[in-house]
Amino acid sequence: MDSASPPRPASPTTRPATPRRPKYYDLNLAHLPPPGLVSIIHRVSGALLFFPILPGILYVMQMMLGSEESFAQCREFFGQPVVKLAMLGMFWLYAHHFFAGIRYLLLDLHIGIMKQPARASAVAVLVLGVVATLVFAWRVW
Repeated sequence: MDSASPPRPASPTTRPATPRRPKYYDLNLAHLPPPGLVSIIHRVSGALLFFPILPGILYVMQMMLGSEESFAQCREFFGQPVVKLAMLGMFWLYAHHFFAGIRYLLLDLHIGIMKQPARASAVAVLVLGVVATLVFAWRVW
């Protein structure tokens, strides 16, 4: 005897399997709750601070400490409004990454881990990053 059973006839109530449709992922960051937004920006800011910005800062420091002429060139370069605006963006990345890092350290210690305190701390990180950047902008200009 065969161990395989013969195919069963389809009953009138069974439907053929529908093909799996592709899933739609909404990548719009505006719909994320504050903790999700802080998490994504924290990761992006960490990557940007490490890869393009850190080598740039090291190069500028080397150039500024090289001679008086190179220091004067750097000072003139960083006096331009477009460069100051780019510095504000880099400072905001740093400030956000710093405050979000403190938030994650507190969450690791199980401080503010419930939904409402976590949401409030995420909003605080977003606000503190902007406030620190505005203070920095006030000092730079």
